[in-house]
Amino acid sequence: MTRAVWFNCCAGVAGDMLLASLIDAGADRLAVMDAWGALGIDGFAATWERVQRCGVSSLWTNLAIDDHADSHSSDDRDHDHDHDHDHDHAHRPAGDVIALIEAADLPGPVGEHAVAVYRRLAAVEGAIHSKDPNDVELHEVGAIDSILDVVGVCAALHSLGIEHITYSPIAVGHGTVETAHGTLPNPVPAVSHLLAGAAASTVGIDTTMELSTPTGVALLTVLGKACGPMPSLTVTSTGFGAGTADPPGRPNVVQAIVGDVTTGGGGAGGRPCHLVEANVDDVTGEVLAHTIASLIAVGAYDAWATPIVMKKGRPAHTVHALCDDSSFDSVRRVMVDETGTLGVRASALQRWPQQRHDATVEIEGHTIRVKLGAGRVKVEHDDARAAAQALGRPLRNVISLAEQLGRALAN
Repeated sequence: MTRAVWFNCCAGVAGDMLLASLIDAGADRLAVMDAWGALGIDGFAATWERVQRCGVSSLWTNLAIDDHADSHSSDDRDHDHDHDHDHDHAHRPAGDVIALIEAADLPGPVGEHAVAVYRRLAAVEGAIHSKDPNDVELHEVGAIDSILDVVGVCAALHSLGIEHITYSPIAVGHGTVETAHGTLPNPVPAVSHLLAGAAASTVGIDTTMELSTPTGVALLTVLGKACGPMPSLTVTSTGFGAGTADPPGRPNVVQAIVGDVTTGGGGAGGRPCHLVEANVDDVTGEVLAHTIASLIAVGAYDAWATPIVMKKGRPAHTVHALCDDSSFDSVRRVMVDETGTLGVRASALQRWPQQRHDATVEIEGHTIRVKLGAGRVKVEHDDARAAAQALGRPLRNVISLAEQLGRALAN
């Protein structure tokens, strides 16, 4: 079984809300505090308080920072997530934040995931300000409370044994928001860059509040595997993490649903995988063929293209790839790079690969690979074709002979 979590971000997302939702779903508070202690940061105190948000009982992360410990409030406290205290703006180079986390005695996955989040934030801020990612100054996301949120979420996920993270379309507002850089469009540039890089879906809400913050969106898009509806789960726990504001008409919460990935009705033993897809209407057949080969080369179990008709009757193709967690990022990147698509989508599936093993047979000095399964021999086409050309024999005859030799091996 794979332990998974799906975050429902219909009201937006911030780091403190994600952390509270995981604590409410059963994450170990002591594990979070131990991770914080490993950072060697002083001058803060944290409690989790039960609150109501539009009638929904939820947990709120009350993180108090000493003004002398950090001169900056987190991005997660702005607008929809305001705290009462006010700070001046501190400036931390991204390299300093990453070095702080790397120097901490954190469990392997906790430190690795937190560093990955900050490397992505640094890359985004660097692109926005045309600076080297290591040198870029982190404002809101470099504040102590944002660092605590990132490390705390990673520690909470580790304590729950979460291996697979997905999330819903992310709610965003409109208008402008006030930041360390001045008045910026809502969502702020860092959020829009993070969403574009992950091809994440959004839901627009008619409010000028900053519903989704860079810290929250970075945690989801870096650690999460896909954006979409809740996957098939055997639900074991659920939690609600509250923002500070309580606007009328909608609960200002992030919902975390934790469970084990189920087999989807196909029987026991199914293995989780991802179906990554993109619709393209301006790609040649040669590029499609190259893309499919490239997807398989980076680890996709299978890749293919199907003809479709898009808007205005235009002929097009959907490029599909089936892959696991380890190759998901590579497959997504190849699909974007090779086709030039403006976005990809992914869904969580189950697969039931049949037991098989690889072997080789020899035909007149030519080695041909075969796959041996229950009642079937599958001949590697490229090997059979090369042998047929070299021997001057029909391809179908070479395949038939290789199948016979493979059956002899299986028996």
